[in-house]
Amino acid sequence: MYDSLDLFQTAAAMARHAGARQAVVARNIANADTPGFQAQSIAAFRDAYDASGPSHMRATRPGHMQMAAGTDSAPRDLTATGTPSPNGNTVSVEDEMLQSVAVSREHNRALTIYRHTMTIIRTSLGRN
Repeated sequence: MYDSLDLFQTAAAMARHAGARQAVVARNIANADTPGFQAQSIAAFRDAYDASGPSHMRATRPGHMQMAAGTDSAPRDLTATGTPSPNGNTVSVEDEMLQSVAVSREHNRALTIYRHTMTIIRTSLGRN
């Protein structure tokens, strides 16, 4: 029932994106001492969402203006530019830890949006 609401879809997309970013960070840390490993990163959800173009707005009646539909922006791995160590590895554990904190905040933000949306729906139905 709630799956069709845009806020729930956005919160779910944010959570999936954060999970994908966390997996990339974990893979980078796991390969921190692998010779020649190139660190990978995924852009923040905000950047990926902004890059997808303007979002589609629903018209409530004829005559309302609509924006063009955006393209689908699935998380993509991007090679991070970093200074390679003598063995060719570009992973910086300190940077990866900072990325991990940013991803955690992004995931918590998605959960907060979901939780507050549920609170609004419950309140509007009188099931507070």
